[in-house]
Amino acid sequence: MSESPAATGPHGYSEGKEDYLRRLRRIEGQIRGLQRMVEDDKYCIDILTQVSAATKALQAVSLGLMDEHLHHCVADAVAEGGAAADDKIREASDAIARLVRS
Repeated sequence: MSESPAATGPHGYSEGKEDYLRRLRRIEGQIRGLQRMVEDDKYCIDILTQVSAATKALQAVSLGLMDEHLHHCVADAVAEGGAAADDKIREASDAIARLVRS
């Protein structure tokens, strides 16, 4: 994954970075557990229940990151105005559309 050109410097999530990392590690563990469940031929519904839990956890991380992005990156760009603000708003709208489709 590459960073967008405007994605340099401190990010809105920087203060909560350790919390995000902790949550992502927990999700990583959930995914490894799902792999073991499939390897061990566990019951389909039990696997689907765990897939749903992992999906919800990823959605929570996504929503947190989006909230941070809106409150920091987008708000700062809007305060400055101009083309940068338009770009940040479009970028956020595109990200929300991707999240809604997923």
